[in-house]
Amino acid sequence: MHRELFPILDQQVYNHPLVYLDNAATTQKPLSVVETMSDYYLHQNSNIHRGAHHLAEQATERYEAVRRQVQQFIGAAHSHEIVFTRGTTESINLVAASFGQQFLRAGDEVVVSEMEHHSNIVPWQLACQRQGARLRVLPFDDDGILQVDQLASLLNEHTRLVAVTQVSNTLGTVNPLQEIIATAHQHHIPVLVDGAQGIAHIPIDVQALGCDFYCFSAHKMYGPMGVGVLYGREEWLDQMPPYQGGGEMIKEVRFDGTTYNELPFKFEAGTPAVAEVLGLGSAIDFMQQVGVETIARHEQELLAYATAQLQQIDGMRIFGNAPHKTSVVSFLVGDAHPYDVGTLLDKLGIAVRTGHHCTQPVMDHYGIPGTVRASFAIYNTKEEVDELIRALERIVPMLG
Repeated sequence: MHRELFPILDQQVYNHPLVYLDNAATTQKPLSVVETMSDYYLHQNSNIHRGAHHLAEQATERYEAVRRQVQQFIGAAHSHEIVFTRGTTESINLVAASFGQQFLRAGDEVVVSEMEHHSNIVPWQLACQRQGARLRVLPFDDDGILQVDQLASLLNEHTRLVAVTQVSNTLGTVNPLQEIIATAHQHHIPVLVDGAQGIAHIPIDVQALGCDFYCFSAHKMYGPMGVGVLYGREEWLDQMPPYQGGGEMIKEVRFDGTTYNELPFKFEAGTPAVAEVLGLGSAIDFMQQVGVETIARHEQELLAYATAQLQQIDGMRIFGNAPHKTSVVSFLVGDAHPYDVGTLLDKLGIAVRTGHHCTQPVMDHYGIPGTVRASFAIYNTKEEVDELIRALERIVPMLG
């Protein structure tokens, strides 16, 4: 599916055709994204917003057009609710630092889930340490299903925010966000959603979801590295102090005090990654041309096919068996260490991820050191799944 748009896939690794199954870490980029970024540097390279000359005006208009494009892509009410960041991690850190400074006090609580990526745990730990608050954890069961029925019991008058992933990067679980958000909102508690693993696989409408913050990265949705988005509802962003100081985020600077710029610029200090933002716009164009539903359908077919094939291998253990999953399958085979499996797969041209996937609490839940993770995108094929299965059948006996 659309493989011709991804030249990187047409190469040999150790004399084998590349089979790229590490899409949950980063997707490959279509030519259109690379060409968009190149075109900016070749023809419009200029700092934005501050220049009165032709190149600056062109670059500024293209940059702000992507902000409006993102607004429409995720269904935000206003373009000034779209803040460009370096990625999901910075988006979450921004909210943890800024929201935490404004609203977290000693004795307060933040709720996260047991299946969160470290970037949706550690920033909240830091915020809680700074403010004297504490973290509470919503568990998942052995199938990888979040125990949402326990959420209400975790919420109380001290809860200030719920932070939860849309899709687990390790288990593939798609969490019931609307139920989680509705429960939190009954207690007047805002919800931050880590959408890093959801944005490429599920159509997003932040207003329909009702979330207060939604974070994602371009590089997991066929765009460049180094840029991401924080969506925040205007009512929250207005009340939050700036995350960083510098150019662009100010209105007036005096030594006796500074006033801040309007949204979203209050949170966009310094020179931004202009080419990367334009690349994000091109990635959204690509996803919309193919169709997010088409992408999701293709990936679901691959996930079902791969899961059925993997289950035929002796000693196979798949972690994450929720009925509603996206295109991630994490597994171990017998007593083989995941790093050994991944290294041998690489020698056969197959790229997978191994380790704890920045979700050590998930590994602790199962009492394992890590997993092998294969993850799929629009350009993967059933033939590549077959290659993975053949490779595993070849190497697992070698590992005892």
